[in-house]
Amino acid sequence: MLSYILSGLSTVLNPLTLLQMFFGSAVGIVFGAVPGLSVVMALVLLLPFTYTMAPGVGIAFLISVYIGATSGGLISAILLNIPGTPNSVATTFDGVPMRNQGKAYKALGLGIVFSCIGTIFSCIALMLISPLLAKIAIKFGPHEYFSVALFSIILVSSMAGRDLGKAFFAAFLGIAFSTIGLSPVDAVKRFTFGSPELIGGFSTLPMLIGLFAIKEILETSENIKFTKKEDVKVYEVEKAKGFGFSMKEFLEQKWNFLVSAVVGVVIGIIPGIGGSSSNLIAYDIIKNRSKDPDSFGKGNPAGIVASETSNNASIGGALIPLLTLGIPGDGATAVLLGALMIHGISPGPLLFQNQGDLVYTIFMAVIVGSIIMLILEFLGLKLFVKILKVPPYILLPTVLMFTTVGAYALSNRMFDVFAILIFGLLGYMLYKFKIPTPPFIIGFILGGMLEENLRRGLILSNDSFNEFVTKPISGMFLGFTLVYLVYIFIKKHKETKKQEEWVKEQYEN
Repeated sequence: MLSYILSGLSTVLNPLTLLQMFFGSAVGIVFGAVPGLSVVMALVLLLPFTYTMAPGVGIAFLISVYIGATSGGLISAILLNIPGTPNSVATTFDGVPMRNQGKAYKALGLGIVFSCIGTIFSCIALMLISPLLAKIAIKFGPHEYFSVALFSIILVSSMAGRDLGKAFFAAFLGIAFSTIGLSPVDAVKRFTFGSPELIGGFSTLPMLIGLFAIKEILETSENIKFTKKEDVKVYEVEKAKGFGFSMKEFLEQKWNFLVSAVVGVVIGIIPGIGGSSSNLIAYDIIKNRSKDPDSFGKGNPAGIVASETSNNASIGGALIPLLTLGIPGDGATAVLLGALMIHGISPGPLLFQNQGDLVYTIFMAVIVGSIIMLILEFLGLKLFVKILKVPPYILLPTVLMFTTVGAYALSNRMFDVFAILIFGLLGYMLYKFKIPTPPFIIGFILGGMLEENLRRGLILSNDSFNEFVTKPISGMFLGFTLVYLVYIFIKKHKETKKQEEWVKEQYEN
């Protein structure tokens, strides 16, 4: 192993390779930070650059793009309340309140640092436990995927607000939107209303752009007051040092980091879930184990730590099934799989034996790419925060332009532009009725996975639900779901009863 590590380091630390990785990481950060662009888009556009590179160098270059784009989403998530990628949705929950409190520099610093160490943690996990975890992941079938998706939706929905009814309504609404288009297994058209564009359903990126960017523009337009340039709130960053937080504050997050990193790695291993869900799930777990859960959503640094640690930790997790089984977990790893095959590399169990030096080059590229991302984002910290000095009536139309172009560039069709408007109006309505959006997002993202694996599982079980319960892993997650539902309903009942007693006592007094 030591010889492989040294060989990988010699490839990655080559000055030319480092220069290429710096370029790849910088481009990735831009694609992650600009709403409407995506990790997959960055990888696809830069893939041809690797054709003339050596295999190890080409893959290291793409890894740096992957890491940069995944982390870059936190910039717009915190500064604009618009997640640059689906992986940074939960970052907005506490990042935006911290921004509003004048702590944008600190919020960005926390996100950047824990993005870096979350990725490094996942790489260490990748090196140490990939064979064992790959054996577990390969046992997942339709029954297990259905149970995991159901548990994830219930978990996120229950933590989204005090009103469980509204939270579950939002989750079911998200699942309903995910059913538009061709049904899984038998490809029957559903809810297309005769529109050929709806046959493929809605994509995740336009949904997020609409729910966050367009909703934010509508909300701001409703409340905005035209002010003079000097009246715009300025965030002082000149006196800020380092990443904006102390070593004591860093150490206070050690357990939140560890839990979130483990969640990110485990969820990253499971194909079809990935960072777009891991940040929401980790956020809810950290909130649930906190001594002060009410502070979440109001500027609690632990919320940023949970989101950014988990979504970057899912990078290493997603690489485990890719390298050991040849199974891509999401769109980004699918592009990486294509890049490996273009360079004549066949992922699978024998890859570690036949091309161990290349495997460890990838491992070292993840670590070095994380450090490069940390350096580049640190250098840009004060520049990022200055975005907040731009008046809303200049900033928001610019954001609208970029998001519209990004939505169109996704598939080169006007339908996606109309889709962001549809989801923008929907997001505004949810905001007006105080219905939380995280359950909608997790329902939309995992709804297709939930339905597809339910139908496949029923086909394999001859239309019997028994195997969903009798299979050990599937039954375990269904059991967790049931126990957790009972727990939250009892907890909510006690809280309601306690509140009623308090109101009654106040009335009597």
